[in-house]
Amino acid sequence: MQENPSRSALCLSVIGLLLTSLPIQAQVTAYSGATIIDGNGGAPIENGVIVVEGVKLVAVGAARRTSVPDNAEVIDVSGRYIVPGLIDGNVHFFPWPSWTYIEFLARYEGEFESIIEEGAQIALASGVTTVFDSMGPVRPLINVRDRINRGEVEGSRMFIAGDIVGFRAVFTTVESIKSASTAFQARINEMFELNVGPELVWMSPDQVYEEMFEFAQIVDFVKIGVTGDGPPLNSEIGQGNVLRFSPDQLRAMVRAVHDNGKIIQSHTGSAESLHIVVDTGFDMAQHCAHTGASRIYDATIKLMLKNNFYCGTQWAPLDEHELEQMRTGTYPGPETPIGTDGVRFDLENAVRMIKAGVPQLMTTDTGTIDPDVRGDWGPGGLGGLGGGASGVGEDHFLNMRAMFQRGMTPMMILQAGTRNVAAAYQKLDEFGTLEAGKSADFVVLSRNPLDDIENMRSIEVVVKEGQVVDRDAMPRNPILTSPEAINPGEVRTR
Repeated sequence: MQENPSRSALCLSVIGLLLTSLPIQAQVTAYSGATIIDGNGGAPIENGVIVVEGVKLVAVGAARRTSVPDNAEVIDVSGRYIVPGLIDGNVHFFPWPSWTYIEFLARYEGEFESIIEEGAQIALASGVTTVFDSMGPVRPLINVRDRINRGEVEGSRMFIAGDIVGFRAVFTTVESIKSASTAFQARINEMFELNVGPELVWMSPDQVYEEMFEFAQIVDFVKIGVTGDGPPLNSEIGQGNVLRFSPDQLRAMVRAVHDNGKIIQSHTGSAESLHIVVDTGFDMAQHCAHTGASRIYDATIKLMLKNNFYCGTQWAPLDEHELEQMRTGTYPGPETPIGTDGVRFDLENAVRMIKAGVPQLMTTDTGTIDPDVRGDWGPGGLGGLGGGASGVGEDHFLNMRAMFQRGMTPMMILQAGTRNVAAAYQKLDEFGTLEAGKSADFVVLSRNPLDDIENMRSIEVVVKEGQVVDRDAMPRNPILTSPEAINPGEVRTR
């Protein structure tokens, strides 16, 4: 996890008071004097007050107009900045690509839930109070989600999709099938796939509806593998531009998920598949801009705006060549032949969507990464942010930097990591902005993020559901981030 900037003596005393007295002893707490950036996009509230009762916000406003109950414990946070708790719209707390390695699965078969908890706690300590986990083993993720919701363990609030529908979860290639017993493969794949693995592609739309309706009752939202990935990852098809499902099958999926009152999102790899997703009624797509050697259609962007469609970013910071493209505005444009080797339209796609006003989401694809796996992929290898491999606790800060580099303002970025994600997942009535009646999730910063989005790193206090997070104690049970895993001896014991 990224180290925090040095904190002042005043800040340390504030944190000490919060940790030792507030969550347990005080039923009503007021945070007074900070500049409040509530996530709605308006002007910040200077000399603001936030009143917390239990797990809820009961008042947010300027001090001169906001009543503080007589029984409230008042915490002076003057000179600070308060923003909503951050929300990551796409994580994998059972970490990818680690779980494509049989040694990882075998070593930790009995500790899947502990690894998920580790990721949730690192994220929470880094200011991410809510996450949407969009691929992983269903039951272990649900079990951790429920323990966090019951207050038995700490961690970011979690919503679960389980496996990406249509994907063969783990054992995808001939080589991997040869390297593990049939019984082990069956145990692992069943944790991921349930009834919505690759066999779904053979079914009629009516049959797809029935299977999807049942699956949607188990999870919090659904993610569809509309296309494959590049070989050999997650795909028996292999090509990122090959459709797994027909438009009629996709419409059946949309109906089944919506009939359960939940949202449906996609994994796509081409401009055509993205257009089909928007046209068939999906609510959102992850890594929208990543359409490879095909350029997003103008008609698709117009349809996104019409349908109130949301797009996940998964953007990494730009390299020097990409920064020069941004400075000069010289991207592979509409005149560039599609399908050209080495040509990618991702950066231009992102800029076009931002300028058009398509709502963007902070979605990092992040999780912890097994140290041995990280060694294989290297610092630029696969992992969060489509290749950053930086891991949970750091990826969301890099994603924010990447948004700024592509033309988003600090306020737009803040909303992409708070309000927009809550709205996309239809949870805005519960969290995502600082308003009375919503969950008391917020982050206290020492510096103004609207001056420089890098100031989002200046976290002093994280509050989730009215409780101050003991950030220094996270994670409680290090596994992939333990010294034994990071610096093993002759035999790795963890």
